[in-house]
Amino acid sequence: MASICFYFQVHQPYRLRRYSIFETGSDYFDLEANRAILHKVAHKCYLPANRCMLDLIKRHEGRFRIAYSLSGVILDQFETWAPEVLESFQGLAETGCVEFLCETYHHSMAFLYSRQEFNEQVELHRRRIKNVFDVEPTVFRNTELIYSNDVARAAAGLGFKTVLCEGAEHLLGYRSPNYLYTPPGQPDTILLLKNYRLSDDIAFRFSDRGWTQWPLTAEKFAWWANQVNGDGFTVNLFMDYETFGEHQWADTGIFEFMDRLPIEIFRYPDNDFRTPREVAAAYHPVGEYDVPYLISWADTERDLSAWLGNAMQTNAISEFFALEPAIKAAGDPDLLNDWRRLTTSDHFYYMCTKYFADGDVHKYFSPYESPYDSYINYMNVLDNLRARAGAS
Repeated sequence: MASICFYFQVHQPYRLRRYSIFETGSDYFDLEANRAILHKVAHKCYLPANRCMLDLIKRHEGRFRIAYSLSGVILDQFETWAPEVLESFQGLAETGCVEFLCETYHHSMAFLYSRQEFNEQVELHRRRIKNVFDVEPTVFRNTELIYSNDVARAAAGLGFKTVLCEGAEHLLGYRSPNYLYTPPGQPDTILLLKNYRLSDDIAFRFSDRGWTQWPLTAEKFAWWANQVNGDGFTVNLFMDYETFGEHQWADTGIFEFMDRLPIEIFRYPDNDFRTPREVAAAYHPVGEYDVPYLISWADTERDLSAWLGNAMQTNAISEFFALEPAIKAAGDPDLLNDWRRLTTSDHFYYMCTKYFADGDVHKYFSPYESPYDSYINYMNVLDNLRARAGAS
């Protein structure tokens, strides 16, 4: 049997407005732009994709099952600007066929610089998911699948039995990502590894007419997934939810592909759909997956260079987390909220100076003309935040 395990990341940051070094106000975020972007993505992706997923669950009588990780900041934005989207996710939750994962509330890089802040954000997110969807998340995935053995230990310490991560070939060697593994010395923690080839076939290559496998049909993809039988238990398809309608526009046929996929998967009677929690409960690990250093699902390197690959990024994030003691000592909830919104990984992603294929991806997501503009703007905001905290 091969289980298809879909997990979708749902996230939008609070983007900064252009902020001058000479300003003194604390209105850092471009709320109008953030609202407009959220509405655009909601109508291109979130609403039609949620309708598609709900229809698939009903049509296949609960045999179609999926999982989401919605960052705390996207939930905040839905609540403020797009309550109909939040209601549509709640409708999915009510089917009992959807799992909601836990992550850092602000989709942050906190694990790298502050375990205290990391723990606090995970707990904030856990409570938020319980409050919004009335479910207790039991599976953890770190921001952008940033993972190492240390992340597994931290997640276990917070009560999570299952962790998602990248199936990096240079660490797997000859082994397949389609099995379950455990971290070294943690036999009670289950690791689900992303099958990046099949995930990226949908997320990145679906509309690429230069790809040798274009067009990607549901029949073809289901046949590929079925080949796992005999060499794996699960096909873990982890990707941004914005794949549907935003990154792959509706006119590419992405929604028709998804609509047809369960039919083709079920043509092979041994195959099914399971959520991460269900996969972890159904199958046994086959060995250890040793990740002694940090990896992620980003770019071809699968490392942290998307966020920490140049001097601007490392300077900005180091200066930022150096403010944590002063921010928390100030006892100002608004100040703390602003600071936490600045932990979001996207701010450092915009400073990336990669070029070639990966660089095109970075430029697509950035609201700035250049990585240098992003760095200057972020540091201007940080200077004001420092003054508000009395740390200047």
